[in-house]
Amino acid sequence: MNKKKKKDYLILTINPGSTSTKIGVFKNEKSIFETTVMHSVKLLEEYDKIWNQYSFRKHEIIEELEKNNISIKELDVVVGRGGLFKPIESGVYIVDENMIEDARIGVQGEHASNLGCVIAYGIGWDYDIPAYITNPPSVDELEDIARISGNKEITRNSIFHALNVFATARIYARDNKTNIKDINLIVAHLGGGITVTALQKGRAINVNNGLDEGPFSPQRSGKLPLFKLIDLAYSNKLTKKQLKKMIVGNGGFASYFDTNDARKIEKFANEGKSEYKKIFEAMAYQIAEEIGSRATNLKGRVDAIVLTGGLAYSKLLIELIKTRVSFISEIAVYPGENELKALAMGGLRVLKGETIPKKY
Repeated sequence: MNKKKKKDYLILTINPGSTSTKIGVFKNEKSIFETTVMHSVKLLEEYDKIWNQYSFRKHEIIEELEKNNISIKELDVVVGRGGLFKPIESGVYIVDENMIEDARIGVQGEHASNLGCVIAYGIGWDYDIPAYITNPPSVDELEDIARISGNKEITRNSIFHALNVFATARIYARDNKTNIKDINLIVAHLGGGITVTALQKGRAINVNNGLDEGPFSPQRSGKLPLFKLIDLAYSNKLTKKQLKKMIVGNGGFASYFDTNDARKIEKFANEGKSEYKKIFEAMAYQIAEEIGSRATNLKGRVDAIVLTGGLAYSKLLIELIKTRVSFISEIAVYPGENELKALAMGGLRVLKGETIPKKY
């Protein structure tokens, strides 16, 4: 047996959020340490741009590891959360200066996840450890015909929950003793944002852009009627910034109610409160519609519909979706979105020689 495959690899994973950074240490597939480093909101506000938080966050992450007796020198690899880079294919990528520069300027937007690559690179540089990212939100494998919007001034592009989508697809394939490159899946990530992906032999040939297309979610408006949106934009009621916040952040459940907590909405729906029930069912209705669209992308050749993400814990939501799409294919449910483990598995595939990291 290859001795390399028997080695216990240590992998550090880093997933920055708006006011915190989740970190994890894995020994091969097993998590041996996970925590959320909470950053002082007051200190974060001192930085005019998210990017400028790099040194501050990196220092607090290293402090947390040392406090918990994690020897950074013993790590084999550091894997950071990918950000809003230029469109790239799925896979594991070596963090380099080009990637860091695109993350810094925010080629597809400013987001805390853009810090994942530079923090991984910084720790890797200090301790001579390789640094990678895997399947960032900017993974774009749309087939050419899917890029056509209907107006030559606008081209569709892909922003979705690629990290969890590909990780869950691999879990489904493993559980069914196959490979994602041998099957066609529809993977619906159901969370604060909702994206539904057509995976054809392991390639994401179509997906709704998670920011401004597809179903509404607990805090996003999804696809809206264009003429009414244009009228609102020119009504002088909202600034451009407020309008974008209405679509991403204050949309979905948050726009209808005083909360974006799907658990509360489901509770009220189950109690028979008609308005909550109607909106909850409408979200399921739109998710089912999007799944149906992905089935046509795959020409009906669908091996399974995979439901994942935090909302997949909702029994009511899953049943509402199943009643509308079960005729398409079998349905598999994998609740949650274990992003730290998904990052670790990307690094582990490289360490075991199962995949070759790509150059950005």
